[in-house]
Amino acid sequence: MGFSDRKSLIPNFLYSTTSASSSKNVSTAMDGSSQPSISPSSSQMTEKSFLIPAPKEGSGYKVEMYSPAFYAASTVGGILSCGLTHTAVTPLDLVKCNMQIDPAKYKSISSGFGVLLKEQGVRGLFKGWAPTLLGYSAQGACKYGFYEYFKKYYSDLAGPENAVKYKTLIYLAGSASAEVIADVALCPFEAVKVRVQTQPGFARGLSDGLPKIVKAEGVAGLYKGIVPLWGRQIPYTMMKFASFENIVEQLYKHVIPTPKDQCSSTMQLGVSFAGGYLAGILCAVVSHPADNLVSFLNNAKGATVGDAVNKLGLWGLCTRGLPLRIFMIGTLTGAQWGIYDSFKVFVGLPTTGGAPPAAQK
Repeated sequence: MGFSDRKSLIPNFLYSTTSASSSKNVSTAMDGSSQPSISPSSSQMTEKSFLIPAPKEGSGYKVEMYSPAFYAASTVGGILSCGLTHTAVTPLDLVKCNMQIDPAKYKSISSGFGVLLKEQGVRGLFKGWAPTLLGYSAQGACKYGFYEYFKKYYSDLAGPENAVKYKTLIYLAGSASAEVIADVALCPFEAVKVRVQTQPGFARGLSDGLPKIVKAEGVAGLYKGIVPLWGRQIPYTMMKFASFENIVEQLYKHVIPTPKDQCSSTMQLGVSFAGGYLAGILCAVVSHPADNLVSFLNNAKGATVGDAVNKLGLWGLCTRGLPLRIFMIGTLTGAQWGIYDSFKVFVGLPTTGGAPPAAQK
C-alpha cells in the first residue's frame, strides 16, 4: 500500500474518547470518503481536518489534531508537568544526590534530611531549585512535544494496521527519539544542579554556577555527563511512556467498570495518575544505575565510568538511594501524567491512553 493511500493517523484508541461508531466517522472524515476502505483511485480525495471533542468537564475549547496548536499544547503541557513536579521534589532529590555521593555522611533518608536541616536550615532543602525548574521545563517541553510528533510520524510509517499491532514498539521508538533531544536541553542545567547540591560552597545557584563551570571547563564541561544522562533518561522515558500507555489501557479494560468515553474528566485524570505512579516505579528501577553514574561523574572532576564502578560497585550502582528514588519517581511520574492530561483536557483534548477498538472483521 503506497504512502498516499495510507490513513494518516495515530491509532484512534490513543486519543479518541468517542464511541466505536464515532471513531468510524472520524476515520471517514479523514479519508474524505463514505467508505471505510480506500480505493486505489482515490486521487480525488480531499483531506479534512478533524477536531477532538473535549471530555464532559473540559474547557469547551477544541484543538485540531496534529496542527501547530496541538503540538504547542503538548509542549506547554510538558513544561508544566516536568518543571513544576521536579521543582516540588527538590528536597528529596537533594537528599538522594547526597546519599549517592557521600553515603558515609548521608546514611538514610531520615538522617539525610536531619544533616541537611542542621547544616543548612529549611532554605537549604531547596538548594538547586533554579536549574531544576529551568532544566526540567526545557526537558519536558521536548519530551512530550516530540513524543507526540514521533508517535504520529512512526505510526504513519507503519501504516494503520501495523500501528495498532505494534503500538508498544511505536511508544518505545517515539519516546526514545524524543528523549535524545530532551536531554540535550537538560544536560547543562543538570550539571549545575548536581554540583550546587553536593559541593558545599561551589555556587549559590544557576546564575553563578553556570558561568563558573564554563570558565573552568568550557562549554564541554556542561555536557560531560550527556552519555550517562542518556543512559539514565532514555530507558526511563521508554519505560515511562510505553508502560503508562499499556497500564492505562489495562485499567480501562479490566478495572474501570465504565468505558472511557463515558467516564468523567475526574475519573480519567485519576486513571492517568494511577497509571503514571505504577509506571514510575518501573522507571526508577530501570534507570537507577545510570542515575548514580550521573551524580558521581558530575560531582567528581575528571572521573570516569570505571572510577564510579570501582568505588560504588555494581550492587551499589543498582541499589544506592533506590528506595527513595522509587518513592520520588513514582510520585513524580504520577503527578506529571496528571498535570499533562489535565492541561490536555483544559484545551479540549482527551486524556492519554485507553482501550483499543474492537478488531474489524
